[in-house]
Amino acid sequence: MVWEDLAIGQVLTTEAFEDAVATVLALGGSTNAVIHLIAMAGRCGVPLSLEDFDEISRRVPVLANIRPSGAYLMEDFYYAGGLPGLLGRLAQVPGALHPDRLTVSGGTFGEQIADAPVHDEDVIRSPDNALATEGGVAVLRGNLAPDGAVIKHIAAEPRLLKHTGPAVVFDDYHELQKRINDPSLSITADSVIVLRNAGPQGGPGMPEYGMLPIPDYLLTQGVRDMVRISDARMSGTSYGACVLHVAPESWVGGPLALVRSGDLITLDVPARELRLEVNDRELAARRTQWRRPQKKFERGYGALYSEQVTQADQGCDFEFLSRPGRNPEPDPQ
Repeated sequence: MVWEDLAIGQVLTTEAFEDAVATVLALGGSTNAVIHLIAMAGRCGVPLSLEDFDEISRRVPVLANIRPSGAYLMEDFYYAGGLPGLLGRLAQVPGALHPDRLTVSGGTFGEQIADAPVHDEDVIRSPDNALATEGGVAVLRGNLAPDGAVIKHIAAEPRLLKHTGPAVVFDDYHELQKRINDPSLSITADSVIVLRNAGPQGGPGMPEYGMLPIPDYLLTQGVRDMVRISDARMSGTSYGACVLHVAPESWVGGPLALVRSGDLITLDVPARELRLEVNDRELAARRTQWRRPQKKFERGYGALYSEQVTQADQGCDFEFLSRPGRNPEPDPQ
């Protein structure tokens, strides 16, 4: 690449990031990829947003029959043909990929995946036998997530994709761990469990708390999934109707900070909506009563982090690393 003067900016283009998004969605991949890809694109000066994920999701099918949304393991995916096999199948979907873009090989993306073999048709599906007709991750908006939230809906129980239920609110993860099995909270299978103060600043660091636990007494009754909402992240191997990355996060005054136990919350994945069923006047009154939490850090790296970290919809990166602009080339002398 050096001798050919092939710079990374010629490879990491808008089309390359769109193909990365399409790949994640065809895999039914991790919601963490949403944050990581937006952050990487920001470092490269490429505009990538939650809207891009949602738009691509509507035209990309899920072709990898792997857990948690499918039946097989990642090891099975590897032996079935792995990523080249998946990309070869995805290239058959009109408009899903950009086969003519340049790669680090000096050739085109299409050349890299042409004739990639698939050894197990049930693990890596063809487009006409897709696991789902749309990508496995959806972007939600509404008065509870004005800047967006995400859900890996392909790994949720279908009955919960359109659901309205009363909120049960926990102010931090320690409170949730301590009280989730408390019968006095009267949590039912229809409840919506809400965790706040687990985002980029509130965590701090946006920990993987998003697969909120289900009370033990409901598990013994056979309940295996519930609607759960947080401004946290979730492991890529997790499953369930877990709404994640709510932005803005509650720590900075996002609407999640205004939710009270008993409020009705509506999740509507087909409509891409997350809504708090509380009128604007009441929310405005609650806003006047809200007080921003005391700073966690007053000096050092923690203070720098708190001042510079962006919200989930912007990649949770340092603002000064993703802002537009240029730096001078090093002076060899």
